[in-house]
Amino acid sequence: MADTAVAAPRGGSEIARRGLLIGGVLIAALALAAFAGARYGALLLVGLGFGIVLEGLRFGFAGPWRAMILRREPAGLIAQLVSIGLVALAAFPLLATNGEELFGAHAPVGFAMVGGAFVFGAAMQLVMGCGSGTLVNAGSGNAVGAVALPFFAIGSFAGAYHLDWWISLGTAPVVVFDGTDGLLLTLIGLAAVAAVALWLAPAEARRIPRRLWIAAALIAALAVGNLLIAGQPWGIVYGLGLWAAKGAQALGADLSGSAFWATPVNAERLQQSLLTDVTSLTNIGLIGGAFLVASWRRGLTAKLPKLPARGWISAIVAGFLLGYSSRLAFGCNVGAFFSGVSTGSLHGWVWFIAAFYGSWWGVKLRPKLGLEG
Repeated sequence: MADTAVAAPRGGSEIARRGLLIGGVLIAALALAAFAGARYGALLLVGLGFGIVLEGLRFGFAGPWRAMILRREPAGLIAQLVSIGLVALAAFPLLATNGEELFGAHAPVGFAMVGGAFVFGAAMQLVMGCGSGTLVNAGSGNAVGAVALPFFAIGSFAGAYHLDWWISLGTAPVVVFDGTDGLLLTLIGLAAVAAVALWLAPAEARRIPRRLWIAAALIAALAVGNLLIAGQPWGIVYGLGLWAAKGAQALGADLSGSAFWATPVNAERLQQSLLTDVTSLTNIGLIGGAFLVASWRRGLTAKLPKLPARGWISAIVAGFLLGYSSRLAFGCNVGAFFSGVSTGSLHGWVWFIAAFYGSWWGVKLRPKLGLEG
């Protein structure tokens, strides 16, 4: 997510325009609450909050990982770790005392999961956006993000369609760290990664900007709110795959041959409105929040990047790979790393290692694919 300058207000017309933006958001949330229920209106507001914080305070995943790989600048990565730790402090006791109502982001480690995380890490550097980053970039008017997003959704749908075959290659049992010992182990792990990042960084790059501390706390609060309202941690990938699945179904595709989409819960969601799917709602809100910030600042006036044809083709392919690989890896930076680690899943840690290594290769590939324009 690129830095953008905040434009100065231009008198009464600017105030009126911003007032309309705020009013439109509130009306949308109230209308959804009236149509589907207060829970869904609240989830839309949570999603809007994610988008506003991610875009407004420039908190992300792909950019900070790139900064760490290229320049050993740890600020963004450490902010992610702090936010995960804050969520864990709330999520572990909540899951322990509300096990029937709340669920963690727990998944098994397997060959496809590790390979998917690696591919995702490389692809997210090609489009400079992970799952949440692609949504934010698209919402804020970034052309590469807008091009990658629909292919991300198609890839997520396709990955889910083939997921059963990939899982058959072999997975280990789900490992979950829980209780006080699990929370302590998680916090120690986060602190250890932060310590290594600081140790690798030059002295002048070790300061963490104030906006990142604020963003880490706000994202954590929103993630805990998402867990309480939705009953599950913050996620991205399922919602995007559902959008493509509903599109395929509308075009006449028969999804009964997919072990994933034919399961009762997923078949039911295919028949329901997207406005009652919790992951879709926060995704929609995330796009809307980024759009709100971009419009508040300057409108959607981002210039079209001057990329060669191979750059745009790379963005399309990388978008598809983002969706496909994240489905195999049981999530993206949000659903697997952020939510997985903060709710005690071993797969979140394995995902992080594999995806960070993939990001290293993705950073090296960008210039060769014409994506540095």
